[in-house]
Amino acid sequence: MDADATDPLPAEAGLARRIASAAPGVDRAAEAELCRRLAPRIRRYGLRHLRDAEAAADLVQIVLMKLLEKLRAGGLRDPDQVVSFVFGTCRLVVLDLRRGDIRRERLLEAYGEDLAIADIAPPPRLDQARVERCLQALPERERAVLVLTFHEDRDAGEVAGQLGLTAGNVRVIRHRALARLRDCVLGGEAA
Repeated sequence: MDADATDPLPAEAGLARRIASAAPGVDRAAEAELCRRLAPRIRRYGLRHLRDAEAAADLVQIVLMKLLEKLRAGGLRDPDQVVSFVFGTCRLVVLDLRRGDIRRERLLEAYGEDLAIADIAPPPRLDQARVERCLQALPERERAVLVLTFHEDRDAGEVAGQLGLTAGNVRVIRHRALARLRDCVLGGEAA
């Protein structure tokens, strides 16, 4: 997706024009290419001004989302100036992030002593073999509901459609199956 030899504008401007002229979400290829081209530059800007890799990664996401929203809505007056828009947005977002840091520091100075100390104990380790035994001990329908819900990340409506149940019935089965599974895992006996 390089700029034509006859096009005096950078490739980013051409991509911005394509996105702005397409219906929202239609030109995903142009959106992905524009993000691919701009993300490293935004990240470098973030590293230089924020001096934190995580904050720079956040900056990339925030700026690219603002850019795509603006382009999709046709709100960027001159898509040919997309790079200027991006770095202007970077500057404003960095200022907002710094203001937030300053506010957070002031709040911690004022109220930090009143905060409860967080419990940093590691969470209890789960006996995976026990969980598997308990899951296998559940009735087939309950096991299927749990697997479809949590392993395949399906909502109650999708699980209901697949198993020939109502969504309400799936929620009841899931609730009871989780209770049985918890009792089995914590108590050690089979469901």
